[in-house]
This record gives sequence, structure tokens and C-alpha cells, in this order.
Amino acid sequence: MKPRTMFRTVILSLTTACFFSLSPITPPGSDMIVVKGGLLNTTDPVTHTARQVTLKPFQLDKDLVTVDQFEAFVKATQYVTEAEKFGNAGVFDFQEKGWVLIDGANFRYPFGRNQPRAAGNHPVTQVSWNDAHAYARWKGKRLPTQWEWEHAARNGEQSQQEYTWGNDLVVNGIYKANTWQGSFPSYNTGEDGYTGTSPVSIFGRNKLGLGDMGGNVWQWCQDSIEPTPEEAATDPALRRVTRGGSFLCDPMVCHGFRVLGRSSSTPESSMVHIGFRCAKDI
Repeated sequence: MKPRTMFRTVILSLTTACFFSLSPITPPGSDMIVVKGGLLNTTDPVTHTARQVTLKPFQLDKDLVTVDQFEAFVKATQYVTEAEKFGNAGVFDFQEKGWVLIDGANFRYPFGRNQPRAAGNHPVTQVSWNDAHAYARWKGKRLPTQWEWEHAARNGEQSQQEYTWGNDLVVNGIYKANTWQGSFPSYNTGEDGYTGTSPVSIFGRNKLGLGDMGGNVWQWCQDSIEPTPEEAATDPALRRVTRGGSFLCDPMVCHGFRVLGRSSSTPESSMVHIGFRCAKDI
């Protein structure tokens, strides 16, 4: 077993803006949003060069996968998550102000057995990329590519707004996403109402009707990405891209909830601030 003391710490990588002019279609009563394809102009996160990506039409879950939804998958399939197999998972310790491995932490008890059970309507966490991939296949879906995710976060518009909802984190005194307030990692004031995860989409939806396209938890994507030289020194394995930022993102340290925010982790990593949503071909 590979050492997990580093818990595959996420590294934020920002890309340049992408532009598109596309119109969404929302089937009545669907739990997914249908988005038309098109050409995406963006920057390669490895080479940092301009690239164009042609996107086919796809569907994307309106909401992050919840604890209850993942529990239904586990009960139906007897699936065992990688955190349960390893016996521990990565947790941010608010007292110690740093990351620790907690024995017994899993999707039901993301902060450990001595902490409250995860609320059913919160996004599932402590699921690895492999776990998320297994759930998506069970649902007849898949994980979105990072380009599809970026496309949806832009609302199908040729705008350069910083966040999926606009340019300001607080609008008319109301927080638009679940992020860190204060100074990471010293203190979190919790002004947005949460110091951990929040119920899915409670902060509202973007123009496409998608919730949590910024903040709450990072979201696994399909794509593999090479480790940075610093990461490769301890583990040369390929990472999987995550997008969207989390409740641990302080814009002075980690501005991951921007439309362009990007991070990554190894596919077996399970962490308290990573979840996912599913996509589907049309």
C-alpha cells in the first residue's frame, strides 16, 4: 500500500478563461440539465498553452450526489469504498489547523466515528475517484470531463465573470457559496452559516439550473493529469482533476470556487472536501 500521510494534497491550478455561446435545454422533471455542445477555447493545465476543445451535447446532474444517494448505491450493490478498505481518510482538523488521517473516517462519518454522522442531504464526501466512477456506472452515467464542468460553470455564455453566479461572493449581504470566511487555516467565522459541508444547492443555482458549481466540495472529473514536480517527488502517479472549490477554500489562499479553479488528487484518495456529480451522454 502506498503511504497516505500526504493524502494526495490538492494543488490549485488556475486556467485562462474559456468562451462559448450556447443554449441549455432543461427537460421537465429531470434531475439533470441538458447542455448543447460547441467549441471551448481554454488553456491546457499541463502545457499552459491555448487549446480548443470540441464538446458534444451532454447532461449534468443539477445537484451534487448526496450521502443518501450514495448510501442507496452501497445498499443495492454491497459496494465498499476505498476509505473503508484503507481504514482511514483525510480530514481537516480545525483544532490542529491541518490535515490528518483519521481511522474510521468514511462517507457516513466523514470526520471520524467520534463526530456526527453525515447528513443525508449533504454532498457525499470521503469517496475516491474510483468510488465516484463506480457510482456513476451504476446510475448509467459517468463523471464529467473538466471541460464539460468548466463549460457548465460558464452558464453557456461568453462572459468573463469570476464565479458561476457573477463577480461577487456576497450579493446584497447574502453569501452565494459555501466557502471559508476568516483566515485559513487559523479561524473560520462561519458567516455563511456553515463551517463544513452544507445541504446541496442551498446557496442557489446558476443560470443553467446547477447548484454548487462553486464551493461546498471539490468535484471529481474524468480527466487524468500529470503530477507537479513537487507531487512527483513523493508519488509519481497520475492525478484526477477536481473542479469547483470547497468549504475550505479561502480566496486569499485557495480561490478554487472560481470558474477557473482547478485542483487534483490521486484516484484512490478519499478526503473530507471532495465529492462529485455525474454527467451523461446524449
